Amino acid sequence: MKVIRDPGKLSRLLKKPSFKGKSIGFVPTMGALHAGHLSLINQARKDNDIVIVSIFVNPAQFGPKEDLRKYPRMLNSDLVLCSKAGVDFVFFPSVKSIYPKGYSTYVFVEDLSNLLCGLSRPGHFRGVATIIAKFLNIIGPCMLYLGQKDAQQAVIVKKMVEDLNFPVKVKIMPIVRQDDGLALSSRNIYLTDKQKVDAVVLSKALGLAKLLFKGGIRDTARIISRMSQLISKKQAKVDYISIVDLKKLEKIRKINQDCLIILAVKFGNTRLIDNLVIKYD
Repeated sequence: MKVIRDPGKLSRLLKKPSFKGKSIGFVPTMGALHAGHLSLINQARKDNDIVIVSIFVNPAQFGPKEDLRKYPRMLNSDLVLCSKAGVDFVFFPSVKSIYPKGYSTYVFVEDLSNLLCGLSRPGHFRGVATIIAKFLNIIGPCMLYLGQKDAQQAVIVKKMVEDLNFPVKVKIMPIVRQDDGLALSSRNIYLTDKQKVDAVVLSKALGLAKLLFKGGIRDTARIISRMSQLISKKQAKVDYISIVDLKKLEKIRKINQDCLIILAVKFGNTRLIDNLVIKYD
């Protein structure tokens, strides 16, 4: 496994004749890797000749009051995990190499970026779309692997790839959870022991929504109300709970189609997201 910091060097390397005809799978991360990331890497390893993982805490997707400085950075352990998983290249660029002085070009996916998490994190998805677009240009992968936990991000990136004609297939992998149901996240490290127990309520609320749907309830306001009541029993502050369609992420009043139940909740200063896809048969 090689660690490459220079974007130009990586791009030139992948254009060499020895890489011609080989499929490249790319997994973008901000580091602090966990089993969720490893599920993406393992799938990329199965599907491709070459696997590239980026580790880059992207300042463009953090707001002024967010946790950029405190975001967990665990490069040594991340590299060990990547090596064991069979990663060929780790792309670990500096901020200056990605956003040099005078940088002023950004990618913004309209409409989709102003909903849900976009309301409480203005500019976040502009930063996400920009860095993914840059990495796709640098690496030129055949396959891009994203996690379903970041559902809105996945929808936005897929739309960007489609609109800008990137020659890459986007593969969304299932959420990986702890045995108690808590979705794995690099931000879980911020939770106190009590908050970790309380945060399990997110998956329980989603499970309740599924049970209500299976029980014949189609009114989304009723489902959201029941979810809110359950979460309110914990020391948690709901940012949003929403039931939306899968493509435009627009709110729906009645479940009469496949949809996404998505939420964001704060436990102390830690904001967690989770979601569940409901299949309408």
